Amino acid sequence: MTDSAERRLYPDRTRQKLYGRRKGPKLSAHQTELRRTLLSELAFDPTQKALAQFPDTVQELWLEVGFGAGEHLFQLASENPGVGLIGAEPYESGVAKLLTKLVNHPLNNVRIYEGDGRDIIAVLPDGSLGRFFLLFPDPWPKTRHHKRRFLQMEMLDELARVLKPGAELRFATDDKSYLPYALERLAAHPAFEWTARGPNDWKRRPEGWPPTRYEAKAIKGPPSYLAWLRRKPDPARPGPGPSDRIANS
Repeated sequence: MTDSAERRLYPDRTRQKLYGRRKGPKLSAHQTELRRTLLSELAFDPTQKALAQFPDTVQELWLEVGFGAGEHLFQLASENPGVGLIGAEPYESGVAKLLTKLVNHPLNNVRIYEGDGRDIIAVLPDGSLGRFFLLFPDPWPKTRHHKRRFLQMEMLDELARVLKPGAELRFATDDKSYLPYALERLAAHPAFEWTARGPNDWKRRPEGWPPTRYEAKAIKGPPSYLAWLRRKPDPARPGPGPSDRIANS
């Protein structure tokens, strides 16, 4: 979705931009054609019901925000044909790379949103996701830019709403300032429970967690892998409401 299209769809929205540029190196003629043809077939439309955009064989939805070149999303979709994988990525080159994989190895359980993943989260029904992935997001390292980081308390409220009880939130980063920032907010949110029982649980990539090309470069050092579960609601306690426990600074 282009910036102008976002303004038409959400005319009253004022929000922080969480990503940098949309365009990179010039796409090849083949990639340009794939964006014109295959992307139109696989495009996810946030104004339509999510599950209805997949074949009947799909019984569960997973969402990856910022899929990069799509290696992780593509492998998960290949290994889980009964799951619908929605991938959000605003960077044209990343979308083009995923499309190249899909034209060579077609998968009918992948849908692509070329835009801000918050658009999808905002319209998903309660308890509609089985997993959520945020892998190596832009760390926005300067303190004045921390408000642009994806994991804010308000976003965790929204993820708590759309994730099923027992669903998994997976987060990975190689940025040593983003790691404690994410841990602090996730630990403070009552809807999420950390699954780690020891250091190896976050220092080593778990089984069933496909690697990414960015991860292999280890640009900023060894990555950390966090897996959190959406707590099952306690009927004796009210569910979490809007969170203001930690300021988004």
